[in-house]
Amino acid sequence: MTQRLNYAQLSPDLFKALMALSNEVKKGTIEQSILDLVDIRASQINGCAFCLDMHSKEATMHGERPLRLHHVAVWRDSTLFSSRERAALAWTEALTKVSDSGVPDELYEKVRGQLSEKEISDLTFQIMAINAWNRASIAVKAVPGSADKVFGLDKAQLA
Repeated sequence: MTQRLNYAQLSPDLFKALMALSNEVKKGTIEQSILDLVDIRASQINGCAFCLDMHSKEATMHGERPLRLHHVAVWRDSTLFSSRERAALAWTEALTKVSDSGVPDELYEKVRGQLSEKEISDLTFQIMAINAWNRASIAVKAVPGSADKVFGLDKAQLA
């Protein structure tokens, strides 16, 4: 598979702006383990092989257990996720599939029971960012693993 184009080179200011958003979210109120799960789940839903590969490696480097990574796709049926993680994953699915049914008030209330308003806001920006990255990577047919050295993901030793 060959990547169609290099959007980072062709639109460097826009790439930097999206990267800045992603980096800023990491400074927010949501713990890294949840950010990793969100990135993985959105990438699964969107079918972004590049991002799924990248974020699975990042999660591994952050200490995530392999079995939990395998269970992200079936998180509703898994006993490996906390109520807080489940709320974040449910919010991720709703916002990633927003055209299916919007974001129901019932879901918001369940998420609000686990996350503060600030956390919901920060999480929403994370979900916006990963969905943007997914769309860009899918559009250009980014090759999974092709940026491992650039992002230090070769350290995950998952090649």
